[in-house]
Amino acid sequence: MEGYVVRPTGILIEDDKILLVKQDVTETRHWSLPGGALEFGETLEQCLVREIKEETGLEVIVNELLYVCDRFYNESHVVHMTFLVERIGGRIRNGQELKMEEERIKEIEMVPLSKLQDYGFSPRFCSLVESNFPDRGTYQGDFKEFYGER
Repeated sequence: MEGYVVRPTGILIEDDKILLVKQDVTETRHWSLPGGALEFGETLEQCLVREIKEETGLEVIVNELLYVCDRFYNESHVVHMTFLVERIGGRIRNGQELKMEEERIKEIEMVPLSKLQDYGFSPRFCSLVESNFPDRGTYQGDFKEFYGER
């Protein structure tokens, strides 16, 4: 992936648990928020609804913008735009369904908010999640610092 990419991601929180997907994010972090690259002619909302359905099997609606951050690596600039989403249908795909799809997603979990750091997320990100994103819609700066990427 070279150039400039917009990547909407979604935060789904239910019963003090957050939806995460396991994939190869970096060498040290393998869990991330569901989402993906915006395709030409697609709105942010359409992209996020499509990506979450493809990755997890869940149908969601997009509620509000939580934050924006930048990620720079190789020759790419990725703008991450993260939205609060709400489940309206579907079910989380199981391991066998993931293997049959041959996707980059290896696992899908609803993770207790108190365990986010165990999944490789930064104290800064965990604090924002646990405090229910008090500064919604703000710019959070560099992805690596925000998410705790090493």
